[in-house]
Amino acid sequence: MHAARAEATALGVPMAIAVVDSGGALVAFARADGTPFPLSEVAIGKAYTEAAFARPSAEVAAVFDGRVQFTISISVATGGRVMLGKGGLPIIENGVVTGEIGTSGGTGDQDLAVVEATVAAVVNR
Repeated sequence: MHAARAEATALGVPMAIAVVDSGGALVAFARADGTPFPLSEVAIGKAYTEAAFARPSAEVAAVFDGRVQFTISISVATGGRVMLGKGGLPIIENGVVTGEIGTSGGTGDQDLAVVEATVAAVVNR
């Protein structure tokens, strides 16, 4: 969480940051001052989506692209928890997925930069 907040601050973008376990349960959350509150649910949704499909949220979005009926169905089935877009990645330690992180507040590329930097910091600690 500290690494994600530091990266978002370095980018100058207030963000919501969510970490879930491999079952999609929220284990850590932070929202910087100035981050619109609906983005909290987007960050949690990106982390949940990564956990649910065992792939980065941007890859899930690419798989769902053009599949409107399926996308609506999965959204309804999960109570709107599936969130498509950049900014959700697995946290892998010693070859094992220990959780997922999702961010929201910047552009998709900024959200992705924060999760990439965070995952790299976790792996290199």
